[in-house]
Amino acid sequence: MIDRFDLSTIGAGLPVSDVIGNLPARGPLVVEAPPGTGKTTLLPPAISNLTASSGITLVTAPRRVAVRAAARRLAFLDGTPLGDRVGYSIRGEHKDGSLVEFVTPGVLLNRLLKDPELTGVGAVVIDEVHERQLDTDLVLAMAMEVAFLREDLYLAAMSATLDAEALAAHMGAQILSTEAVTHPLDVSYHPHPGRAEGSREFYRHVADLAANQAPNGRDGRTLVFVPGAREVDMVCSQLPSAAPMHGRLSNVEQDEALNGKAQVVVATSIAESSITVPGVNRVVDAGLSRVPRRDAARAMTGLVTVSAAKTSADQRAGRAGRLGPGEVLRAYSQSDYQHFNADIAPEITTADLTSAALTLAAWGSPDLPLLTPPPANALADAQRTLRSLGALDDNGITALGEELAAMPLDPRLGAALLQHGSGAARTVAALAESASGDLARAHAPQRQVDRYARMVPDTAPVPPGEVIATAYPDWVGKHLGNREYLLASGTRATLDTTIPPSDWLAAAEIQLTAKGAVIRAAAATEFPANRVEESTTASLIDGRLRSRRLTSIGAIELTSTPITLSPAEAQEALAGIRIDFDDFPLDENAQRLRDRLFFLRERYGDPWPDVREGDYSPEVGELARGTSIRKLDMRAALMRQLPWPEAADMDTLAPERLTVPSGSHPRVDYSTGRPIVRVKLQECFGLSSSPEVSGVRVLFHLLSPAGRELAVTDDLASFWDGPYTEVRKEMRGRYPKHPWPEDPWSATATAKTKNRM
Repeated sequence: MIDRFDLSTIGAGLPVSDVIGNLPARGPLVVEAPPGTGKTTLLPPAISNLTASSGITLVTAPRRVAVRAAARRLAFLDGTPLGDRVGYSIRGEHKDGSLVEFVTPGVLLNRLLKDPELTGVGAVVIDEVHERQLDTDLVLAMAMEVAFLREDLYLAAMSATLDAEALAAHMGAQILSTEAVTHPLDVSYHPHPGRAEGSREFYRHVADLAANQAPNGRDGRTLVFVPGAREVDMVCSQLPSAAPMHGRLSNVEQDEALNGKAQVVVATSIAESSITVPGVNRVVDAGLSRVPRRDAARAMTGLVTVSAAKTSADQRAGRAGRLGPGEVLRAYSQSDYQHFNADIAPEITTADLTSAALTLAAWGSPDLPLLTPPPANALADAQRTLRSLGALDDNGITALGEELAAMPLDPRLGAALLQHGSGAARTVAALAESASGDLARAHAPQRQVDRYARMVPDTAPVPPGEVIATAYPDWVGKHLGNREYLLASGTRATLDTTIPPSDWLAAAEIQLTAKGAVIRAAAATEFPANRVEESTTASLIDGRLRSRRLTSIGAIELTSTPITLSPAEAQEALAGIRIDFDDFPLDENAQRLRDRLFFLRERYGDPWPDVREGDYSPEVGELARGTSIRKLDMRAALMRQLPWPEAADMDTLAPERLTVPSGSHPRVDYSTGRPIVRVKLQECFGLSSSPEVSGVRVLFHLLSPAGRELAVTDDLASFWDGPYTEVRKEMRGRYPKHPWPEDPWSATATAKTKNRM
């Protein structure tokens, strides 16, 4: 007999129970339900009842505290001990469940890599898809591929705010929707000038809002939203009865927030939709979120504090109206809210992709159906990191990469653990738990330490700074003074005030703020002598090649000594310097030739060359031999680029000078991309119309006898017929000794001009 859940008992009072009878017998399925409707509680057992004959139902929740809370609630409503019909699995902690098991996306990723068919699994339910966390997006795409191959696997995705129609179209799924029971909310705005910079004064303001008595004598708890664990602790320290709620807490501390007596719970975004804090009818919202953000210019990812999305702000507010009328105090203005982004940015577009790239390589699917594709440059940076670890090579994932992919760790932490052995387990555990502050003093759960230690050979304890430097070599930093550090990546960062400074440190967590990068987690380390590299640099200074011998740790320069290179060494050094055509100084003759060649290239294309892409290796060779760049014969270099025999036609197609009726030969200027001639007006008498160069009319700047500009035209015929009359009238009195004929276009006028000039 198949074991089933009593859905009427479990779903009593839950809004989603009204639509549970419409649950389709087969997936894929998209469940659209706001927070507080009971979807996480009722949908998994309902799907288990449909698929129990095929195996267990796995349910992902994006955070460990949410996994534990969901499993405990379902077991409680089912009336069975946790670990009997309902279980859970998070990093370092597991309780069996015969029918439903709640897991983090990371745990399910590891299971998929070990067993791509998900043997013994009848259904996969992916909760909180709208949060667009990276691991959740990966799990959804991989599970879609498994469900395509296994018709008996029931796949469901649950979302509170994501566009259900778009998600269903992506999955080829049906939609099951339910409405939340909503109560009126009294929303008020209380802005503070310190919000943008996240000042201590702003968080005192948030604490004051939380401490104020609720109006009308309402009983209930207050839920406060701030961006991170540091701010949670800051606000809690200013309230007499407040419990923190964030992912770094122990199980006991998390249970205290959920089920304790504290009248105020101060939480990160973990309480938006992943978990429900009971008894809440009042919300105080700082309107901020902490998210990973990749700095493409520095090829690094850190945490940044940004305004929450409107969907997040609305979900937070909704937490006050689940039980009855509620109150929402927003620590920002209504105008601020109107300028919030409409929705959460997918983490795959902003986060470090090193772990994701390794997962993709291990999974091996060339066309994984991701909701959002990863940015190409971010994925390339991640793959370079994996290559530096030895996890990838030209053939794909290596044996080491397979080993790292199987470890429940970021590949950089896994590589550090493999290199240093069990002596690094305590530091790796602290890093895996995202501990902040001085990591030399950080505490990690002993079960995690023991778990990681069992994965590798026994070794003596390794200093935390050495372990961190192995995992994050680009974040080794040298003290510059005043808590400022220069990292090997080239980034300057400020050390958090909770961490004691040292000459050298290894950073593990960096937050990108409006004022720059801030090191939030680090440990002191000895001078990393084994990472010192020697290199030769070359640059052009004042037109000559200058070389130096450097010792450095990444971008941290230790010594710099001037050296003289041999011609061969100089040639090699110059190969590393990008010398563009524009770097070569051109004298007047070379500039004129360049302009003529640009004109011919524009008019005719091939075979006339783009001289910016020409071969100037002989000139580079002269630089290597010590010649100043200012003494190079660039006209000869340009002549070398000309095509032969076409070059013989150059003076016809783009003449350097133009012959005018007076017998003079004014220069043709091609610098603007068209032929221009500056010439005294009298010298053009006898030109009835404007001449052309390669089909382009010459633009004449007609000058007075004193060389002042009288007119600009590329249509001499029109000029003679019109504007010339006024010019003649004015100029005859000013320059009576010069000819001003009434028929300037005629040969007679030309003869008169020659006789008078």
